[in-house]
Amino acid sequence: MSTSSPKLTLSQYRERLRRGMRASTIEGCFATPVVTMSLPVNVFMAALMIRGLPVTLATMGGLAALPFACNLLQTFLAPFVTRIAARQAMIFTTGAQAIAWAALGWNLPRLFTSDANTVAYFLFWFSLANAFFASLASIVWNAWMHDLVPPRLRVRYFGQRNRIGQFATLLFVALTGYAVTQGEYSAHGFQLIILVAVICRAISLYYFWQMPDTRPSATVRHERTTPKPLREQFAVLRRSHSLLRFVVFGAIWAFSANCFGAFYYVFMFRELSLSATEIGVLAALSALGGSVAMPIWSQLLARHGNKGVMAVALAVWQSQNFLWCIVVPENSWLMYPMWILGGCLSTGFVLGQFTILLKLIPPEAKGAAIGLNVAITSVAGGLAPLVGGKVLTWALDTGYATLDVYHAAFLVQPVFGLLSCLLLIKIREPASSSLTTVVGAMRNIRTVSGIFGLSFLANYLFVKPVRKDSRSE
Repeated sequence: MSTSSPKLTLSQYRERLRRGMRASTIEGCFATPVVTMSLPVNVFMAALMIRGLPVTLATMGGLAALPFACNLLQTFLAPFVTRIAARQAMIFTTGAQAIAWAALGWNLPRLFTSDANTVAYFLFWFSLANAFFASLASIVWNAWMHDLVPPRLRVRYFGQRNRIGQFATLLFVALTGYAVTQGEYSAHGFQLIILVAVICRAISLYYFWQMPDTRPSATVRHERTTPKPLREQFAVLRRSHSLLRFVVFGAIWAFSANCFGAFYYVFMFRELSLSATEIGVLAALSALGGSVAMPIWSQLLARHGNKGVMAVALAVWQSQNFLWCIVVPENSWLMYPMWILGGCLSTGFVLGQFTILLKLIPPEAKGAAIGLNVAITSVAGGLAPLVGGKVLTWALDTGYATLDVYHAAFLVQPVFGLLSCLLLIKIREPASSSLTTVVGAMRNIRTVSGIFGLSFLANYLFVKPVRKDSRSE
């Protein structure tokens, strides 16, 4: 499709826009397998590394840190990547990501008979390539959708697209766990899932080609403003005390959530002896709980503001997470209500993170604010699993009882989560914001979401409703 087409009639404009948005929705469904499997923590990779390949806890922690490192890299690459035509950039980045997955699938039989060092070396380069191309794709995707969909249609369209994506994610997570279990954690079973995911991604590339590079109209207008020099932007940030508190809060939360977040699946597979089918059902229940609760949280956030709702959601959620410290094989049934309730509560917290950030970022220092937030939370989130893996390895090698080690480790998230609420409630939340969307600020929020079973949030586009008097483009 040409991006410089002649002036369209109203009916032609509507038809091309409708076709592009429909293609985007279908593409999102076919992208679900690769997007879900690319999260730092997910059922497929957990089963592969715990039941299939000889992977150490330290290696798992290192691999879980790579997406955060690539998120940090986004800050520097975004100005260059967004200069490339959106459609070509998306086809290249997602195609390269699919090739990385195909390489993993091709090499799985060899890796199943290799030593731990060989497996760790291969998984490092695979995970780095996968996370790198995924991070580049997210930059292009967010900018493309922001340009393609008119402001007046964004809330309704993305709400519908997200609901369809939820169903696709729930179905894939549940079926993946079942297929891995039925395949008895063999290389061929994992290869089959990767093959399906790569084929689905290839089909999604076709639908990328059906989407116009920009909104199908010659009247796309952007308000040109000269950004302030970085020195002036950082001067503004130094006066933005609430934003700085929120960045510190985000760093504490990113570290506490990710320190042992990658090892919950290890605990469930090895210590509770749950199958991939059971864990897939748990992840699906968490996502289902989140999707059901999302409209309720949206109304509460709109009516009562973000800070208070976030604090309540986080406090209740982390209080029930103390149950992780008493779970043993005999009472593993507790996992089911815990994951459902966790999905409901964490969704409200994640949504609040985004909407309060919209209000706290000063428009005159948007670039510096987003860069600061992403940099600090990426460093905290990336260091956390490295520390967690080392601590678990040391404790287990020292000879402490395995269940006691995991139970003690699982105290970190609820304790620091509850303490961080004290910082959260001290943040001043403005009543309104002129910033309509800050997709870049969501990078680490999406990355962390997979740890809590909210894998459907990884494929979300978060938007803020525009004012009724906003001009449609």
